[in-house]
Amino acid sequence: MAGSKSVVLAALFANGAIAVLKFLAFLVTGSPAMLSEVYHSVSDTGNQVFLLIGIRYGAREATRSHPFGYGKAQFFYSFLVSVMLFGIAGWESASHGYEALTGHGRVLGRQAELLGYEFPGVWASYAVLLGAIGFETYAFAKAYKEMQRQIERHGWSGFREAFRRTSDTTTLTALTEDTVALLGLGLALVGIFLTEQTGNHVYDAAAALLIGLLLMGFAAALAWENKRLLLGESLPAADENDLRRVVEERPEVESIAGFRTVYFGPNEVLVTADVAFDPALDTEEIDDAITSLEDALREANPAISKVYVEPETER
Repeated sequence: MAGSKSVVLAALFANGAIAVLKFLAFLVTGSPAMLSEVYHSVSDTGNQVFLLIGIRYGAREATRSHPFGYGKAQFFYSFLVSVMLFGIAGWESASHGYEALTGHGRVLGRQAELLGYEFPGVWASYAVLLGAIGFETYAFAKAYKEMQRQIERHGWSGFREAFRRTSDTTTLTALTEDTVALLGLGLALVGIFLTEQTGNHVYDAAAALLIGLLLMGFAAALAWENKRLLLGESLPAADENDLRRVVEERPEVESIAGFRTVYFGPNEVLVTADVAFDPALDTEEIDDAITSLEDALREANPAISKVYVEPETER
């Protein structure tokens, strides 16, 4: 939790500063790509606020109405972030780039040629974009380090597997945003440079369109990953099978009648097991066996927060 919060705070600081700088550069240059980057950074700044709300809300203690706590709040707010990234930053950037490439964009392009792409206008864009790359690299490094820590902890093969299997949607969202931000800044830099060199505003406008499409694509993937957790996804099959083996290998266990797992918060897993114990055990021995089994499951997977073992009668 502390790692996720530090990642989000780093991204909030970076995106807030970048948004102001990008807007000032847009006022000087009139660049469509720069305006797309303004939309992007404003959206990202708002997104970090949502993620912080999710972290704070998700840390609340369990209540009667929410007996398993509020951990899923982080899944919900991360899903909201993906919607904002798609609907505000992505759609607005793509729409603005498309308009700049077609009718209205030609007027904006001529205005930019007259006012923006001569010194000092274009250099304002370069300075802001390079500064933004520095800020985003700082935020990206924080998110990358936290995700790498989780990969090593869980023994995942790399970031691709982590993207599909992590339940820490806050860190996943921050890392995705930072990655897209760096790619978008690169596109904006190339588009503005080519427009300056050729005098053709199409490159700048095309960069704005590509930035929007990039944002929408990543936002859709992020929404899909959050959806699986909001709907109550279980542990991956391999992890669940490992836990089943922990139960089956206990000498007092005859068989497993039912076994279920579900995420109810980042790195918080609920396990329920219907277990048939050795008929020779008395009630006190079964109670001891259940306690020992719960401890063994938690030791096998530290993400397990709650375990419910229900004794079953062997038929």
